[in-house]
Amino acid sequence: AEGHGSDFASGSRLDPAALMEQVKVQIAVANAQELLQRMTDKCFRKCIGKPGSALDNSEQKCIAMCMDRYMDAWNTVSRAYNSRLQRERANM
Repeated sequence: AEGHGSDFASGSRLDPAALMEQVKVQIAVANAQELLQRMTDKCFRKCIGKPGSALDNSEQKCIAMCMDRYMDAWNTVSRAYNSRLQRERANM
């Protein structure tokens, strides 16, 4: 992290495309972390009545199903969002 700060300050030429790529990656990582956090929260609350030292069989199945459904829904929403973005860009 030390080097990045000095690059910025020295005003050496910065590649905007590379910077955009970096930002996109960071946003994707943040989105993935949030997705995982939400999914964990929701599925834990839905599937685990009394937290213990281990998951029983029905809890394991419930969590697997819950996470599958969550990912399916998320992918569906993402696809719809992306195609809408593309349509709006085309209409600009």
